[in-house]
Amino acid sequence: MTSLSVEILAADAAEPITSAGNAQLGIAVLAGIAVIVLLITKFKLHAFLALTIGSLALGAFAGAPLADTIKSFTTGLGTTVAGVGVLIALGAILGKLLADSGGADQIVDTILAKAGGRSMPWAMVLIASVIGLPLFFEVGIVLLIPVVLLVAKRGNYSLMRIGIPALAGLSVMHGLIPPHPGPLVAIDAVGANLGITLALGLLVAIPTVIIAGPVFSRFAARWVDIPAPEKMIPTRPSEELERRPGFGVTVATVLLPVVLMLVKALVDIVVDDPENGVQKVTDVIGSPLIALLTAVIVAMFTLGRAAGFTKERLSSTAEKSLAPIAGVLLIVGAGGGFKQTLIDIGVGQMILDFSKNWSIPALLLAWLIAVAIRLATGSATVATISAAGLVAPLAEGMSTTEVSLLVLAIGAGSLFFSHVNDAGFWLVKEYFGMSVGQTVKTWSVMETIISVFGIVFVLLLSLVL
Repeated sequence: MTSLSVEILAADAAEPITSAGNAQLGIAVLAGIAVIVLLITKFKLHAFLALTIGSLALGAFAGAPLADTIKSFTTGLGTTVAGVGVLIALGAILGKLLADSGGADQIVDTILAKAGGRSMPWAMVLIASVIGLPLFFEVGIVLLIPVVLLVAKRGNYSLMRIGIPALAGLSVMHGLIPPHPGPLVAIDAVGANLGITLALGLLVAIPTVIIAGPVFSRFAARWVDIPAPEKMIPTRPSEELERRPGFGVTVATVLLPVVLMLVKALVDIVVDDPENGVQKVTDVIGSPLIALLTAVIVAMFTLGRAAGFTKERLSSTAEKSLAPIAGVLLIVGAGGGFKQTLIDIGVGQMILDFSKNWSIPALLLAWLIAVAIRLATGSATVATISAAGLVAPLAEGMSTTEVSLLVLAIGAGSLFFSHVNDAGFWLVKEYFGMSVGQTVKTWSVMETIISVFGIVFVLLLSLVL
């Protein structure tokens, strides 16, 4: 158990911090998660504080010394932020450059000019998926909602027929595709290969987003037939710019880190020789840090300079992009601390002991755990990092492909049935001017479809691969 903790999480805890029995550990886990859920839902405490307090409660219920619990939590926090913090920051800068330069608007306008009629929902899901790659879900919503409302109004489309595909594209990217925080943390926790996870994630994402987006939007439009709310159509970000980057160069910039990581994964599979010169090069340029850093530097010229940004404006854009992600980084870090505490009190070994007698496949077990935490806390990111910590020991002995599928199973579970304890629920409700009931019929059902079909496609891939 302890060597597994070190291998998976690069933690320096040498021994489990408690020798409690499985029954006590099980109760401690339930109590720790209950504390987090109660603090987030009942007392409206910030998720960072809730996870910190929940981690301390977890150690206390397990009978671990407080000093050891604190050490486990801080070790996990530091390891997680070290592993994914820089990537989240680089993703935020890239997303801000895309938005402020008018590059996102350019993608939107170009596709809309070439789409119409029945193809419009497909155009919206394509726009959301491309833009959603480097953007956080909330940023993507803020960026895309004005477009959705304008298209629905000017083209006289049902708001749900246009809105659901856009939301599906953003949500699938958020839950399944790195460099979003949830998938990155899960990859880090279970020791998955990022490139292979990205490639398999795209295979799962494409059919899932088609079913949850354009296909489901037909039914959503019948269940909830509402016009675009006039008051919610704001000014678009790039209207004050004299010029903006071209469509081709913008798409190429957004896809650059994805391509670099996929090339690394492909070379690793085909060449499979660490001493090979080509593989050495692709291992460097395809590493998440270098791929995203390259994309950010390129974007400063292809997006920032193309929009007429001065050096000062570029610096200001990067600075402004980092402030909003402070909360995300703290939540992700605290989730890593909670995960490390789970591992160090021996929960991973407990799950291994129990799962030997279960007939549930590891992928389905990972999905169910993520679903339970998502329903309880409302946070896809909290669900992902907590579930990843619980099932990390199951990755031992798995092939590289299976470990990547484990990450995708967790990601799919983290999207299940968004409801009133999820900030995204209220964001969608307010932007679209819906009632709580209408939001459940459309947004919540769409999230459930993504989660269920996501795990179905993950399980199908596991049979093939």
